[in-house]
Amino acid sequence: MKILIVDDEKNIVDILTYNLVKEGYEVEAAYDGREGLEAARTCAPDLILLDVMLPYMDGFEVCSEIRKTDRLTPIIMLTAREEERDKVYGLELGADDYITKPFSVRELLARVKTNVRRKSVLVEPAEAGDEPFRAGRLTIDALRQTVAKDGVELDLTQREFELIRFMSRQCGKVFSREELMREVWQYEYYGDVRAVDVAIRRLREKIEDDPAAPAILMTKRGAGYYLEG
Repeated sequence: MKILIVDDEKNIVDILTYNLVKEGYEVEAAYDGREGLEAARTCAPDLILLDVMLPYMDGFEVCSEIRKTDRLTPIIMLTAREEERDKVYGLELGADDYITKPFSVRELLARVKTNVRRKSVLVEPAEAGDEPFRAGRLTIDALRQTVAKDGVELDLTQREFELIRFMSRQCGKVFSREELMREVWQYEYYGDVRAVDVAIRRLREKIEDDPAAPAILMTKRGAGYYLEG
């Protein structure tokens, strides 16, 4: 498995490289945004660790450009910023996760392992018996990894597809944000569940006639989210 690190702080790149190689990963490094974007397009990484504050192109721009052509490769944003809007913005651009500096190497390695494992499962061929099924106005096709609404295919990210597919298996059941984080994001230890709220909001913008008055992806106040059958 190959990890691409994009960070302009050489000491951080060196520390991460040492620990990732020790865990058995191959590592590529880039030290500015333009170099990082080129590496993401040419070296076929299995996961990208992407700093926000970069020369030439910041991490948000790099993430946005990557997601125009690659929806599958996990991106973990590395940031020294504490502002919630910056973290949410990265998730809205298509990042899978973020971790704030200074961070525990052990925690970062755990998140890398989870996301790499998730990608390896996604690229395995789906089972032949996993046929398309309907959930209300939606049709979920696990073989093609697509979702259609009223017969029109939707442009979902990989995470959004995983989320809708998971919830559609039990339409009407209310899932807490912690449950969704555990089952879809596969994080047992992760306490910040804003990633779930961002993904739900983005999904509503794509599947609802009126995202401000949802009729498909519903909220149960104080409990969580559920999908209408």
